[in-house]
Amino acid sequence: MNQLKRILGFVWIALGIYAGYYLLVNQAIPKFMSDKSEDLVPAIIYTFILMPVITGGLMVFGYYSLSGEYDIK
Repeated sequence: MNQLKRILGFVWIALGIYAGYYLLVNQAIPKFMSDKSEDLVPAIIYTFILMPVITGGLMVFGYYSLSGEYDIK
């Protein structure tokens, strides 16, 4: 079970990287490039609030899983 938790640590880190990429490329950049002024606020929220929180949380969870913090002793 502990080995499975460590393997899933890689999954969480990869999911964090993908979530950051998705938020930046598919959500924030198109809104920054839009001509509408009401699209600027969601783009700033995606880029500077949601992306660091989601990406950082998933990657820290994956790091702790890899380092054995969740192992049953």
